[in-house]
Amino acid sequence: MNSKRFDQITERYSELRIAVFGDFCLDRYLEIDPERKETSIETGLPVHNVVNVRAQPGAAGTILNNLCALGIGALYPVGFAGNDGEGFELCRALEQCPGVVLSHFVKTTERRTFTYCKPLLVSPEKPPQELNRLDSKNWSPTPPAVQKLLSDRISELAASLDAIIILDQVDVPESGVVTRKALETLHQISEAHPELLILADSRRGLRDFPPFLFKMNAAELATMAGATAKLTLEETNLAAVKLARSNSLPVFITLSEEGILGAAPEGEVHRVHSLPLRGEIDIVGAGDSVSANLTSALAAGANIQESIELANAAASIVVHKLGTTGTASIPELRDLLQ
Repeated sequence: MNSKRFDQITERYSELRIAVFGDFCLDRYLEIDPERKETSIETGLPVHNVVNVRAQPGAAGTILNNLCALGIGALYPVGFAGNDGEGFELCRALEQCPGVVLSHFVKTTERRTFTYCKPLLVSPEKPPQELNRLDSKNWSPTPPAVQKLLSDRISELAASLDAIIILDQVDVPESGVVTRKALETLHQISEAHPELLILADSRRGLRDFPPFLFKMNAAELATMAGATAKLTLEETNLAAVKLARSNSLPVFITLSEEGILGAAPEGEVHRVHSLPLRGEIDIVGAGDSVSANLTSALAAGANIQESIELANAAASIVVHKLGTTGTASIPELRDLLQ
């Protein structure tokens, strides 16, 4: 991609209005100084002394962070937080993101705030070392009243949007934002607004999703295709094209160190190879950066090849940011691509 085309695409970002519909969580980092070792007098167990606490939006919030880094004009998180301390932190972190409008974000006493608590050993001149994570999740079905409120909120926004990104991050079906009712609503929105770009990603796979733009990894594609073993690259190409034809929409497959593949319903397959490593890496957040950059580029008029070039560069930037779930800005993308 030459500099002129890069600028043509990215200069449109400030005009875009994008909603992120899905499971927002709080990423809370506890920075531990390993030099401040203690042993508990009461239990005899090691004590980890936390010297700094920082928080940022995670899960669907990671997608939102990446959209903020790209300078998207207006961003609408549609999800929920509990009426608890973690919910307060999450909403405060969302408010600090440029362009974010919280008018359609739900706070409720009927759910707890989804939280990833990440203890990190932080030593001078060493990469942070993440210890066992402490998670807080909802294990029961999302109450019908909350589901209805979420469906109403995204329906209210739909006509004014350029794109919607869906992220289903929960382990237990129906316990988060992306429930069957939500998918029915989103399908109705897609039929009522066929020009609206809707991209979907789910950690449990997209088998039961309506025909949106699908973004998934190679293992998820293999499962969806009914394969019992890892697909070869040729088999991946064929499966992606078959799925794109079935949905009548492009499909995007992340291939880890082998890059990103984009398949069109017409049968064209585009692939961009991963960029060389430039040091130690942490892959957390790479997939969410791909979702954000694919959606932004496509909504700004990029074709499949251009969108995966930008998404691939963003993932390369993010994986080299250690001790945090990072983002990629337009200046960073420009420097890496040009």
